Amino acid sequence: MTALEFAGVSKAFGGLRPLRIASLRVGGGQRVALVGFDAPMAEVFVNLATGAALPDAGEVTQFGRPTSAIADGAEWLAAVDRFGIVSGRAVLLEQMTVVQNLAMPFTLEIEPPPAAERTRAEALAREVDLPEPTWAVAVSQLDAAAAMRVRLARAIAHDPQILLLEHASAAMARNLVHAFGATVQSVAKRRAIAVVAVGADEAFARALGGTVAALDAATGNLKPRRRWF
Repeated sequence: MTALEFAGVSKAFGGLRPLRIASLRVGGGQRVALVGFDAPMAEVFVNLATGAALPDAGEVTQFGRPTSAIADGAEWLAAVDRFGIVSGRAVLLEQMTVVQNLAMPFTLEIEPPPAAERTRAEALAREVDLPEPTWAVAVSQLDAAAAMRVRLARAIAHDPQILLLEHASAAMARNLVHAFGATVQSVAKRRAIAVVAVGADEAFARALGGTVAALDAATGNLKPRRRWF
């Protein structure tokens, strides 16, 4: 089944021109990285993909159902639960530890987390390649790459069917970008989930190991990038 599809989409957002996506289809388990998006464009894309916003023209379809068919807040919450969002906009509790932040999807009792929830949080940390010495460290003490790994772990906590990454590598040191992309690729393969990454970082896009395409903002066409061999 197609996990996510944009067809003839246009959405005004206050930029010089609207965000246009002529055609995008992402299959279940497929990894797609889109480059040529500035931060506002990427945010609009994520909002359209999750149904938080509707296009001015065209149609966005999630798992075979148009987002325009979402009738109310309860239906939207059910739809958005199928997505995991990895973004610098995702709020972390800076003064809490990595494990406390990763326990929050399962419990609000985090000082300290109960044993079962702590075990689940540690499993998430391990899955996204956070070194064990960081687990008891406050998030405020992490570098940008490690903090984004925490966001990745939070995004997969409830077993989504598709990951959306919004400028996920923008703030991290360049020498850490490839390793983060490799972790995302590994997580996606292990869980058999789709990935759509939007941003401007071609090195990160290629590290995901899937399809890479560049947006022509004027037309909305997505032009495939050739792989590097």
